[in-house]
Amino acid sequence: MTELDKTGAAAGAPRGGPRPRRIRGRRGVPLPLLVPALLGLAFLIVPLVALLVRAPWRSLPELLTSAEVWQALQLSLVCATAATAVSLVIGVPLAWLLARVEFRGRGLVRALVTLPLVLPPVVGGVALLMALGRNGIVGKSLDDWFGITLPFTTAGVVIAEAFVAMPFLVISVEGTLRAADPRFEEAAATLGASRFTAFRRVTLPLIAPGIAAGAVLAWARALGEFGATITFAGNFPGRTQTMPLAVYLALQSDPEAAIALSLVLLAVSVAVLAGLRDRWMTAG
Repeated sequence: MTELDKTGAAAGAPRGGPRPRRIRGRRGVPLPLLVPALLGLAFLIVPLVALLVRAPWRSLPELLTSAEVWQALQLSLVCATAATAVSLVIGVPLAWLLARVEFRGRGLVRALVTLPLVLPPVVGGVALLMALGRNGIVGKSLDDWFGITLPFTTAGVVIAEAFVAMPFLVISVEGTLRAADPRFEEAAATLGASRFTAFRRVTLPLIAPGIAAGAVLAWARALGEFGATITFAGNFPGRTQTMPLAVYLALQSDPEAAIALSLVLLAVSVAVLAGLRDRWMTAG
């Protein structure tokens, strides 16, 4: 017997025959886990199924093409897109700062950036009023010096949506930046590129998938924003009434229109999850 055979025998490795199969765990599911799991699944799915069952499918085209619904839909799409653009312009540099620059208090800054994720949207709207309202700490100067009033305007809708949606973009981009190899940027710097040139020519192409995923998430979050919008921008048809606000208003007078608008928001959410399934819904 050779030394290699002795080593294999000592390790318990078979010299012939099939390799032992890996044990993947028991096939049976414990009943104490199966029952609450099914209840949780039903809890999440049944309301969505009920929305589809009660949907006025025959009158759906007419409802979605009515003036009020179309107005809210158009305003929602425009404001959500504008809020996403604002988030991209200021959110991507912020994510780069958190991922690439070491500075004192970075953990606190990151916590403040992600705070709108857990902050009640109504509280966010109140905070925006205190900051950007006519008597706010910043809004008063904007009104006195430039005559700019943001609350209860379409621009106020964009600001409210960007406030609650931008953290999704920042988290996605920061995670992508941390996963990206910084040696490419260092190589560009050794070739004479400035830090901004390296960011523009090297870093941005590397993190483009993360930026796209974050932008889609931010857009979907902005499209469904309700609390901060109604608090900071109000509910004025044609000016600040977005689709979630229209759903809330229609539910009191025209439930079928409310269901129709809810179906549009549901379809957008499903489309976002389908588009991001490779990033968020698969492992490995």
